[in-house]
Amino acid sequence: MFDFIRKKVATKDPIVAPQTEGKSLFATLTARMSNKASALTRGLRELWPGRAIDAELLEELETRLLMADVGITATERILEALRQRVARKELADFDALLSALHQAILDVLTPVAKPLTIDPAQQPFTILVVGVNGSGKTTSIGKLARLLKSEGRSVMLAAGDTFRAAAVEQLTVWGERNQIPVISQAAGADPAAVIFDALGAARARHFDVLLADTAGRLQNQSHLMEELKKVKRVLARVDPSAPHEVLLVLDASQGQNALSQAQAFHQALGVTGIVLTKLDGTAKGGIIIAIAAELGLPVRYIGIGEAIEDFGEFIADDFVSSLLAPSELAIESPLQPKQAPLA
Repeated sequence: MFDFIRKKVATKDPIVAPQTEGKSLFATLTARMSNKASALTRGLRELWPGRAIDAELLEELETRLLMADVGITATERILEALRQRVARKELADFDALLSALHQAILDVLTPVAKPLTIDPAQQPFTILVVGVNGSGKTTSIGKLARLLKSEGRSVMLAAGDTFRAAAVEQLTVWGERNQIPVISQAAGADPAAVIFDALGAARARHFDVLLADTAGRLQNQSHLMEELKKVKRVLARVDPSAPHEVLLVLDASQGQNALSQAQAFHQALGVTGIVLTKLDGTAKGGIIIAIAAELGLPVRYIGIGEAIEDFGEFIADDFVSSLLAPSELAIESPLQPKQAPLA
């Protein structure tokens, strides 16, 4: 098992500077999202060739926003902004509508597009990483650790997921590959004890950042959420200001369930940042807009694949451009007549 994980995680790619990584990240995101079957604007231009922007088109756009998991609150906010511009006769054609839609979504996302700031006065700057099973939490930790190291920071990992099979080994491989120390204990150990020891080690060795993994749990598992609260309390015993960041990893393909996860984890722990993973596996990237409108939590990073370069800082304008990227492929619209079957 360990050899399999080692082969999966290992990579020969050099460490990529953050600004280069961000550029390639969104170029890849645009290519992948524009090929998804429920792209927001695909086929709309063909349905309204040369027609004025009217209530029928806005209704179609509303349906697509909801299907893309943008959520009711954010959809109403976006549509209201568009209706006001239509009433002022500011949207004369489809290109004007796209520009207005881009700006309306950007207005929702810009306030939450906040990069993670490492306070050098807090040493180690302690990041508690949480999320449900299968969200990509441990992989995101490995990629974030490498990104922080590429910025010249010293990083230590705490293997606080002591229950999932091979979780410690997976994190250890990330550490070995990037020459980052990992503090771990035997399987089944108390996660709070592991992370407590790791924080003590990181302080003694003057590390800049401690990234603490935790076991995945569903948001409705109250006893496991209490365990996370215990981890947080234990950290505060060593450093009253720790953790300095509670980073929630969400799987974009979970749609509206990701919103309920964010609500539950935030209520229990006070989430300070979000990582949205697996955007390459869903046509419904709009969930990030729903979370921004409902909770206003900072979105730190996104992940769009398994490669190291498929992880990077969230940039609102680039994300909206990717979401609205044009495509030559059309999809069937609720307002488009269905083709008669061939005889």
